[in-house]
Parts: sequence; structure tokens; C-alpha cells
Amino acid sequence: MPTLRKTTPILRSFDEAKAREFYLDFLGFQVVFEHRFEPGLPLYMGVARGECALHLSEHHGDATPGASLRIEVDDVDALCAELMARHPQHNRAEVHTMPWGTRDFTVTDPFGNRLTFTSAISV
Repeated sequence: MPTLRKTTPILRSFDEAKAREFYLDFLGFQVVFEHRFEPGLPLYMGVARGECALHLSEHHGDATPGASLRIEVDDVDALCAELMARHPQHNRAEVHTMPWGTRDFTVTDPFGNRLTFTSAISV
């Protein structure tokens, strides 16, 4: 039986500068690749931080704004503290203990996509 592998979500974006500010400057992702069919056309960009890879697309039809992602992280409290130390204007996250055994916090990108970072609670 075939084994499923890594998933790379595609998130809709509308403004390259805002996408870079949020994903690179705020979340700390690095650009893996950038693609345009020609200058002036929409950007398709891959970003990654650790093992988490995302694709951001300005192309109509690639994705719908308002997606929700759950991203596993080894220390959700440390990540939240790191991000909040950057004094974000539009995302004031705090970690919550969830009834299903995780600690989570959520931030929303400028395009309405929600990224929830999560760590399992050690027992």
C-alpha cells in the first residue's frame, strides 16, 4: 500500500510585501523559491521554517483565503514568546490549553488564513 508523505499547503496571498512581512519578518520563515511566469505577473513562493513548508500564491484559483492550518511545534510556549517579542501590531497571541491534550496559539495572516501552532501536552 502506498505511503503518504509530507503535505505542503498552498495559501492564498494578495500582496507580496505583506506576505513577506508576515511570513518572513514575523514568523521567521525563509524563502525556498520564488516563481513568476514573467515580470509583473502573480507570485508563487515557497517558504519554510524547520520542517514546516508552505506555498504562498497570488494566483486566482490556487487557493481560497481563510484557510486554517495546524502546525506542530516542539515548544509552543517558546515560539509564542519569540513572536510576541517582535511586538506585532495585528496579532496578539497567547497559548491556551485545549481539552484534547494540546497547547495552542493562533495567528492570522493579512489574507485571512489562520495558522495554529500546537504542542502535545506531556503526561
